Amino acid sequence: MRIIRYAVGGVRHYGELVSGDARIVRCEGDPFTGLSPTGHVDEMGDAVILSPLERPRIFGFAYNYASHVDETDREVPEVPVCFMKPSTAMIGPGDAIIYPADGELIHFEGELVVVIGKEARHVKPSDAHEYILGYTCGNDISDRIIQRRESAFGTLLIGKGQDTFAPLGPVIETELDPSALSLTTRVNGAVMQSATTADLLLAVPDIVSYLSRYLTLLPGDAIMTGTPSGVGPIRPGDEVEVEIEGIGVLRNPVVAENL
Repeated sequence: MRIIRYAVGGVRHYGELVSGDARIVRCEGDPFTGLSPTGHVDEMGDAVILSPLERPRIFGFAYNYASHVDETDREVPEVPVCFMKPSTAMIGPGDAIIYPADGELIHFEGELVVVIGKEARHVKPSDAHEYILGYTCGNDISDRIIQRRESAFGTLLIGKGQDTFAPLGPVIETELDPSALSLTTRVNGAVMQSATTADLLLAVPDIVSYLSRYLTLLPGDAIMTGTPSGVGPIRPGDEVEVEIEGIGVLRNPVVAENL
């Protein structure tokens, strides 16, 4: 099922994307308590596509591809390196990534995102699939200058968590094997990242198990699983696309902050 969150006439709905991505079966309820078709079908041309989640807690995993570890000239971490982004960092497909007025070096990071479907605590890797609703595309936008300054003191918030720094979408695909999906990131049509999730150092089941060992995961939580090599800068006027096999394309323009 390809779950999509959208608006028609200013009213927000959840639905199922069908008919070659041209139509949406409107649903009642939400993905976490249950969706039921209403019998109404919306045309994609009439809909504004929103982020698939409303106000998620967003967890991130850094240095989770060996290729990215290499390009940052670091050692493979002995333990997973985790961080969080506030829900206000999230935007949806087509929304603008705001380039900060004082930004100097802002990077894209294409990633597979896990969406948690039900409360999870002390989950075994073999049982992780029972707690996952599905998967979507994500872009872990990062202010490298602030990130490096924060990291030098063992913290990480502003470098990753500014408004619009967590594009998600376009859909949540519930029927997907995350073990070997192709991931491509493009800037202005040029391929910058090309990898497969088979290269994750910590695979999806282990990611869910690790987080749930220390904290309770909640329905609607989003987990950004890490980015492969090829990260690089973006500037106002750019357009960034993150495409993941079986999910689709998350596309966002980059716009200068207007103070």
